[in-house]
Amino acid sequence: MSARALMVQGCTSDAGKTTLVAALCRILARRGVRVAPFKPQNMALNSAVTADGGEIGRAQALQALAAGVAPRVDFNPVLLKPTTDRRAQVIVHGRAIDTLDARDYHAYKTVAMAAVMTSWQRLKDEFDCVLIEGAGSPAEINLRERDIANMGFAEAADVPVILVADIDRGGVFAHLVGTLDLLSAVEQARVRGFVINRFRGDIGLLQSGLDWLEARTGKPVLGVLPYLHGLMLDAEDAIATSTAAKPDARLKAVAIACPRCSNHNDLDPLRLHPEVDFRWLGPGDALPACDLVILPGSKAVQADLAWLREQGFDATLRRHLRYGGKLIGICGGFQMLGRALHDPRGLEGDPGSIAGLGLLDCETELEPEKQLRNVTGALSLPGAPEVRGYEIHMGVTRGAALAHPAAMLGGRPDGAISVDNTILGSYCHGLFDAPDALAALLTWAGLAAPRAVDFEARREADIERLADATEAALDWKALGHLVGRP
Repeated sequence: MSARALMVQGCTSDAGKTTLVAALCRILARRGVRVAPFKPQNMALNSAVTADGGEIGRAQALQALAAGVAPRVDFNPVLLKPTTDRRAQVIVHGRAIDTLDARDYHAYKTVAMAAVMTSWQRLKDEFDCVLIEGAGSPAEINLRERDIANMGFAEAADVPVILVADIDRGGVFAHLVGTLDLLSAVEQARVRGFVINRFRGDIGLLQSGLDWLEARTGKPVLGVLPYLHGLMLDAEDAIATSTAAKPDARLKAVAIACPRCSNHNDLDPLRLHPEVDFRWLGPGDALPACDLVILPGSKAVQADLAWLREQGFDATLRRHLRYGGKLIGICGGFQMLGRALHDPRGLEGDPGSIAGLGLLDCETELEPEKQLRNVTGALSLPGAPEVRGYEIHMGVTRGAALAHPAAMLGGRPDGAISVDNTILGSYCHGLFDAPDALAALLTWAGLAAPRAVDFEARREADIERLADATEAALDWKALGHLVGRP
């Protein structure tokens, strides 16, 4: 029997599609339903390596965790990773196939749709229920032709749709009514109801608006989800800049957000840690006095390095090191630390080479074959703490600095630690996730006897918290009928 399915589309980006699908995955999994997440097309610089050795959006890896299944490429068959404002690397079934500009990708969408439908068929044949996440908004008129991400897929797969909108932004009724109004009559009929996300306050004061919405559209409001403070879940793309006050903070850490910053969720454990005063730096920000600076991953390393120089961070990083600060580079950030970056084939821009920051004695060359692997091993720090994560990179780094690796991953040396023990570079995403690795890195950065924090346990607890709140808020008589699980 084919799976029952439900598609969650949003009135805007960041309306709550990802978290609602994750919550529904956990709710159904707790009820014994074999459920799978699915996002036909994702555009994000946060990605993960799947159990079958491919690359998908980080959000679908989170949803797989919520569903209790191993991430696989079919959960996100098409992933777009922007390299500039007009070009993106196109990843199909977990593998990079080309870098295309917007017009070329629009022409490629018929091929991409075939890949989407192949994955969809496999999932609906295997699982009891498939929960589908749309992308952006279905009301983006200029993207309607050959759409594979929202109503184009819903029509092809013949699945019901619910619309979610974020009331915390304001204008929630305009978002829902306007989105519905811009759909065709057939698409409007496919929408079975609304979910309002991130509400705080007296629900009774909202009721008149809900009644008006239902009368105006003829569609039911399936639930009003509460604003959950302090929810720590992997962001799909946008950098989470808000942090709670930390009166117990004893170490100051900053990370530089370059324009093509990728996999910035690597640093969520630092945002969570109660003894770390953590913040992101962006354009125009000055590097403050701090204990630790992190250069995260990048999808366009040479361009981001040029931006970093334009902002003056190259000079201030050297000053930071002279004053005894520590510096960590992850993936693209690690590549920036070397003497040079070479891109002879023009994989990330114009062919050529540029000078690196010259802080580690190594050089990186971009090669066509992207390296994708899940890794476990030990950091080259006191106690050899366990580290686990994944690698996603096209660069191959060579040089004398690698004689002092930052870690041993699967029996292979990874990255480098400078001779003076002030700089650490690694290709491992998830470097801070394991509790012992986090504690060791914070100790290395200058935090004596850091408090134990288990980020993975916190993520699991927050998925449960999200599922509990969502289950309590939704109309399961109506929603359960849509997914075949009353």
